[in-house]
Amino acid sequence: MADPITVEDPDDPRLADYTGLTDVELRRRREPAEGLFIAEGEKVIRRARDAGYEMRSMLLSAKWVDVMRDVIDELPAPVYAVSPELAERVTGYHVHRGALASMRRKPLPTAADLLRTARRVAVMESVNDHTNIGAIFRSAAALGMDAVLLSPDCADPLYRRSVKVSMGAVFSVPYARLDTWPGDLKTVREAGFTLLALTPDERAASLDEAAPHRMDRVALMLGAEGAGLSARALTAADAWVRIPMSHGVDSLNVGAAAAVAFYAVATGRPRP
Repeated sequence: MADPITVEDPDDPRLADYTGLTDVELRRRREPAEGLFIAEGEKVIRRARDAGYEMRSMLLSAKWVDVMRDVIDELPAPVYAVSPELAERVTGYHVHRGALASMRRKPLPTAADLLRTARRVAVMESVNDHTNIGAIFRSAAALGMDAVLLSPDCADPLYRRSVKVSMGAVFSVPYARLDTWPGDLKTVREAGFTLLALTPDERAASLDEAAPHRMDRVALMLGAEGAGLSARALTAADAWVRIPMSHGVDSLNVGAAAAVAFYAVATGRPRP
């Protein structure tokens, strides 16, 4: 690979993948449509590469060129070296980690493909906050969940913010989108999974009482921040489960709740 290409014009068309990263709606429409996503920071870029994602290009501030030299030398993708000021003008924010990479997406597996070998699955409904998506994926990877299924209106796990918050864990846990909601939950049940809906409702059994770690195959359903699971999703579940609360707290942030529930689901399960 040739040396990095120094770019001094923020309007250089070669930097088009990196323009306007703060425009969430633009990114939501553009990145999936164009088959790209942005990885930010050395660790995340390396994890994306190790997970088999093809690199389109890298955008580095000067001090990161030597740090990323092994990646630069191995991959046949252009590398653009820019000043921190120019990077900020191009992206619309201060790139404090100093390294960005534009990566090609891979085709998603189907839910049926994932369910064939999985035993512990997270199912998200309408989780459209990128920070929560990233946090949930990080917990899913750390606590031994085998896969994640997303309702059609969930946020994109490969959006820059999701990837960053997950520290690249979105590359470690396979995921698929369900085409219809909640109709496709039938596919999950037919694959032998018990559908457990996580809810603060007092009618729900506590996770200790439900003992999901003793179940053969578990699909844990999580709803959006605030609203929680819809009535249709709750009706489709086999059982409701809750995390007992203290000191008058009624519920946890969905990211925190997911971590607690994932641990309960995986407790006692042999670790990989």
